[in-house]
Amino acid sequence: MPARSALVAIKLLHTVIWVVLSSIIDSLLYAVITDRIDRWFWWGLGLFGLEIATLLLFRMSCPLTVVARRYSASQHANFDIHLPEWFARHNKTIDSVIMGVVLLGLVWRLVG
Repeated sequence: MPARSALVAIKLLHTVIWVVLSSIIDSLLYAVITDRIDRWFWWGLGLFGLEIATLLLFRMSCPLTVVARRYSASQHANFDIHLPEWFARHNKTIDSVIMGVVLLGLVWRLVG
């Protein structure tokens, strides 16, 4: 597979995975806000935990980014995903803040 085609495929796959994980984070936030802590919440939290474990295993880099580096020398934060550059650069921070709110809300819901 030519490098350009491989990078396009990686970007597409990475974007689809990002959409799924972002939807999970959004649903976790909604569940905490609306006090709907059910089995789907716990499944979503578990999936997000797998994402965190994967990032830790790959030194805070997505495995798809590691693979995409083989096909591009670009230093842009969005070289491997279809997101605006500023958003790709700050995505982990944004998700971390949202998950912090989710976890605080979860504690509040469970204790209160």
